[in-house]
Amino acid sequence: MTLQPIISKKHAVMLIPCSDKLAQLWPDAKTLKHNGGVYTLIPHAPREQIMLRAVGIEAPAPVLSYYDWEGGEPFAVQKTTVALMTSYQRAYVLNSFGTGKTRSALWAWRYLNRAGCAGKLLVIAPLSTLKFTWGAEVAKTMPGVKAVVLHGSAKKRRELLAQHADIYIINHDGLKVIAHEIHARTDINCLVLDELAVYRNNSIRSKTMREFSKRFAWVWGMTGAPCPNAPTDIWAQVKILTPDRCPKYFRHAQSELMTQVSQYKWVPRAGALDTALGWMQPSVRFALDDVQELPECIYRTLDVDLSNQQTRAYRRMANELALMVENKQVTAANAGVALGKLLQIGCGYVYSANPEYVTLDSEARQRALLDIIEEAPHKLIVFAPWRHLQAGLSALLTDEGIDHAVVHGETPKRELIFNAFQSTQQYRVLLAHPGCVHHGLTLTAASTIVWYSPVPSLEIYEQANARIRRVGQQNKQQFLHLSATPAEKRIYALLRNKARLQDEFLEMLKTQQENTTETIDA
Repeated sequence: MTLQPIISKKHAVMLIPCSDKLAQLWPDAKTLKHNGGVYTLIPHAPREQIMLRAVGIEAPAPVLSYYDWEGGEPFAVQKTTVALMTSYQRAYVLNSFGTGKTRSALWAWRYLNRAGCAGKLLVIAPLSTLKFTWGAEVAKTMPGVKAVVLHGSAKKRRELLAQHADIYIINHDGLKVIAHEIHARTDINCLVLDELAVYRNNSIRSKTMREFSKRFAWVWGMTGAPCPNAPTDIWAQVKILTPDRCPKYFRHAQSELMTQVSQYKWVPRAGALDTALGWMQPSVRFALDDVQELPECIYRTLDVDLSNQQTRAYRRMANELALMVENKQVTAANAGVALGKLLQIGCGYVYSANPEYVTLDSEARQRALLDIIEEAPHKLIVFAPWRHLQAGLSALLTDEGIDHAVVHGETPKRELIFNAFQSTQQYRVLLAHPGCVHHGLTLTAASTIVWYSPVPSLEIYEQANARIRRVGQQNKQQFLHLSATPAEKRIYALLRNKARLQDEFLEMLKTQQENTTETIDA
């Protein structure tokens, strides 16, 4: 049964009818006569809530009554998510991209930590999210908490781990470098596995994580796409968190979820997804549309890292342009060419002599795009304003097995591609030049637009975004802007403020050298 606690200003308690089970668990607990019955007074706190569940009594989550949310204002879905995470020592957060999973996890840990129920926190996350998602969210949500990103060489990671901190953040593949040292840190007893679906294969990495996660008191797995390929993707993930809830062996899980139709082909049984998700318990699952507090259109700028190669190229180009502006060699007539070079460096694909181009290391940006595609609940449009960039991204998506179509000015029969994208299951991603999605075109099958690089035209930017903001759109829309350089940040800001980019670019170049040094060195 669900019980409501009696809350006092000094201490919160639950009033529960006396029983032998309660007496065994809390032999020294006080009792109280109330309305003709005798009740046991139990503190309303996380440990007690978990102990009560063990004897069949479901109590409401204490966090909803006593936590101050670090001065923030959580969404209703975030409150429900935090309630689940603080009520179960192993749980799944299956909320969609954009629903605030990161902040929910931080709030859950912070409440437990302040209550003395959890020690330090270890976050294992995709490389693209370490600094600009987790690190930034910690700084924004709880400034008094110190977080350290464990990234770099093995020696550097060990040095960072030795620093005093409340939260340690590391990428999935980087964990193996210092897994032994982290495992020995028993003061770190709370674990978040962000993008749990990276463990969907029964690989050495997944098997290693099964053992690594065992010693943690709290383990939460988070992913908005738990089975991107097949229902059987869930089995390896469940083996890490709650292995007793799924078949012991993969072949048993496969036979329960799938039907073999040929020697190498298996297809899902009816209801297989529900069965697999049933193994992922306890869990919470919300879509972006469930977040009532958010507007219908959400604009976000997602910061990504430049590689060392991009950083050197960007700094060199920016310094040269700043000098040319000072000497009045760059004017409005050729400013667009100069701007294009800076933006291309940020993307990692730079024209040398059309159609030839130079490829720079841009793994962080590419990884961020793939993470977005994996978590997005519906189809996506990715805008890439250069043909050579489209070619590089198309090769990336092909290597990842992502069904997509490429659209640019010379693409024949574009209408057939648009119709297939809008009206059929074909094409998960539309990789398009923003100037090729004309007025009046409806692409509401997508609810997410990713600007891989900004386009220096307000008209094109607004018209491109309008393709999914049309009659027939049934979902909230996200407009995500990937950004790594001062030039990109400035252009996105100008576009959002509907400024005239031509009037602003030369002034931006004049300050580019100073801004580049400060931003990149930081």
